[in-house]
Amino acid sequence: MRAPDLEEAGAALPALGTGPTLGHVLWAAAGAVGVDIEATEPQAVTSSLSAARLLDLAPARKVCVVLVDGLGWHNLMERAELAPFLTRSGRLTRLTCAFPSTTATNMAFLGTGAAAGATGMLGYTVREPALGALLNLVSWRGGADPEDWQPRRTVFERMSDVARTAVSVGPWRFDASGLTLAALRGAQFQAAESLRDRVDAALSALEEPDVDLVYLYWGDLDSAGHHHGWRSAQWGQELTQLDTELERLARALPAGTTLLVTADHGMVDVPTHASAVFGGPARLDVAENEMLRRDVDLVAGEPRASHLYCRAGRAGAVRDAWRAELGERAWVLSRDEALRADLFGPVDERFLTVIGDVVVAVRGDLAVHDSRTQTAASLKLIGMHGSLTPAETTVPLLVVEA
Repeated sequence: MRAPDLEEAGAALPALGTGPTLGHVLWAAAGAVGVDIEATEPQAVTSSLSAARLLDLAPARKVCVVLVDGLGWHNLMERAELAPFLTRSGRLTRLTCAFPSTTATNMAFLGTGAAAGATGMLGYTVREPALGALLNLVSWRGGADPEDWQPRRTVFERMSDVARTAVSVGPWRFDASGLTLAALRGAQFQAAESLRDRVDAALSALEEPDVDLVYLYWGDLDSAGHHHGWRSAQWGQELTQLDTELERLARALPAGTTLLVTADHGMVDVPTHASAVFGGPARLDVAENEMLRRDVDLVAGEPRASHLYCRAGRAGAVRDAWRAELGERAWVLSRDEALRADLFGPVDERFLTVIGDVVVAVRGDLAVHDSRTQTAASLKLIGMHGSLTPAETTVPLLVVEA
């Protein structure tokens, strides 16, 4: 399946060659504070100054970047009444994230400017070639060393190279975690738990004369969406609280500071029973479906975007079987078709076989999981992401200049 075919079928392909994307944000933030760094590897972001121009950022004394996990553009717009600061302040525009539209992939996209083919951050889980087993790119329990797995230098490392300082604010468990080391290494870490404490920590860091850039992460909105759905009262309450705290942050910024608020992906709600879009079951279990299970050795990724690792010589048969079984409910591509469609950007040779023999991105409100390898808790989630739908790949960028 070629890229034009995907677009005609409603896929929102990553704007890797044209921008603006999530991968430009930290590069642009560095450029706004006068840090002149250039990418030495092929990727959409070429330099910090060009990224700042692309995002139309004025020069600033300092920049504060807030990443709200799971705050998709469409999710925010449909519940805009709960977030007056985010939707009515500053300059609000749209970005695209990288595919798969999931946290591991897009934290690395944010941190390096490189998409999944170059970073190896190809989903929630992937098959590690050395072991032939699943590697979780969020928890990193066992398996590859994260700094060896993800080789691209981060914006924070590049800033440190030229004696400029970035501070990262997040929960204590993220300090030197696998995902931090893979995607966001190089910043000085400041632990803070509640959102109020993180805002206070960010403001304190911005008052330090040698700090140029502060990065703040907030993940509770994503968690509420996973467990209750993004249309739920719980998600709405989290959004309102977030909006209030970010308004407080904006009001207290030191003079000359630019605030950037963005997200790593959006979210769709998947019904527990029948699909509202296609009819029939909304959740399919590979373990219970002979057509989907046949000749598939391992399923990785997540329910909205899967890597299928197939028995030798059977990838074509698996692709055809999944296309026949899922029909219009999914985009099903061979590895070569996914590469021709540029879904992962430039792909490092060592990551070619980390990409599934078959790549599946579901549509509408469908999810495809494998109960043999996924936890019981993950199978109960309502809000999901990972695929190529606009609801999952389009994220906001709010720019507020103090």
